[in-house]
Amino acid sequence: MGAAAGAALTAGLYRFTDLFVKHYPPTPYDDVLAALADREQAARLGGLVRNAAAPDDLAAKLRGVLKANGLAGAAGADIAADRMIEVDGWVVPESVALISALAAKV
Repeated sequence: MGAAAGAALTAGLYRFTDLFVKHYPPTPYDDVLAALADREQAARLGGLVRNAAAPDDLAAKLRGVLKANGLAGAAGADIAADRMIEVDGWVVPESVALISALAAKV
């Protein structure tokens, strides 16, 4: 009985609080945003991206880019192809800037 109550308490804490992992309200872009380790910090950076496209356009572009190698692979490919964007004095890979902008918009 005690073990079952402990398991239920742990499951409830995991699902309904941010004690173990951060939970975000669902969006149509969760498949893309799942690539982020910290959505809040990405949103802070994304808020500084100038002239970012609409969320639907950002997500469509990122889905294709992230599908093959994930965010790390996409960022590496951006660096190799010199696809970089200046964000508030920082030069970041295009995919990082775009996913951050998406996080800021949702």
